[in-house]
Amino acid sequence: MSYSELQAASRFADAVPGDQDFDHQETTGAVGSYLLGLGLATLLTVVSFFVAGTTLVWTPSIPVALVVLAIAQMGVHLVFFLHITTGPDNTNNVMALAFGVLIVLVLMVGTIWVMTTMNHNMMPMDQMMHMQR
Repeated sequence: MSYSELQAASRFADAVPGDQDFDHQETTGAVGSYLLGLGLATLLTVVSFFVAGTTLVWTPSIPVALVVLAIAQMGVHLVFFLHITTGPDNTNNVMALAFGVLIVLVLMVGTIWVMTTMNHNMMPMDQMMHMQR
């Protein structure tokens, strides 16, 4: 095999991150992707502050709007900065993300369950005051 054939074959082989050879177009595209992600994240942050601080938006819809904007911003971060996509080469990344979301949901549900159970089982304050006398 010639040197150029070895280089072409090694392009498809596994490589350590940072060990790949990048050409100028790939680097320019990556920087453009990061700048687009930065612009979208900044825009979503500014819109979130605008929605929270203005009277132009119907007041009961503000929490819903902020949740939607937060989810959109998480999507921007996942795609543009963490490069998590649904491609066949990113299966491990998607599985790690799904496991992380599962852990966070279990912690949130468990915390809410413990707090509501404790609140329900707490003695009312007036009964507690009578016991201290």
